[in-house]
Amino acid sequence: MRVSVIGGSSVDDATAERARTVGRLLARRGHVVVCGGLGGVMEAVCAGASAAGGETVGILPTADRRDANEYVDTVIVTGLGHARNAMVVMNGDAVIAVDGGAGTLSELGFAGVFDRPVAGLDTHDVPGVDAVDTPEAAVDYVESASQH
Repeated sequence: MRVSVIGGSSVDDATAERARTVGRLLARRGHVVVCGGLGGVMEAVCAGASAAGGETVGILPTADRRDANEYVDTVIVTGLGHARNAMVVMNGDAVIAVDGGAGTLSELGFAGVFDRPVAGLDTHDVPGVDAVDTPEAAVDYVESASQH
């Protein structure tokens, strides 16, 4: 399964560690990580997945592949800015949100539009986001919800 992981582009160490753990767990369970390809949660989840031998896809807002973080295996450039947020969500079977600001909020909106199940770790409290307390619970949730 492909799982879109969304979240803040600038995060503290604790949030980055949660995102790295999400990436490791997804990779160990055989899932592909899809994200926005830049820093913060995106870089941390890719680092975790890469460390566990997983595959990562980064869908960049820019038109320059060099903007991707070093842990992205497959770089997709768009030149679309935040409009690429729809593509990040659309390319996952489920979504895990970790922290995040306005960009993450837009991606959560797209998750609702595209009917993707969403697990939220310390993120926006909005309809359609099922709050979880741990990275393990987030991965469990998207695996379970995607089977329905």
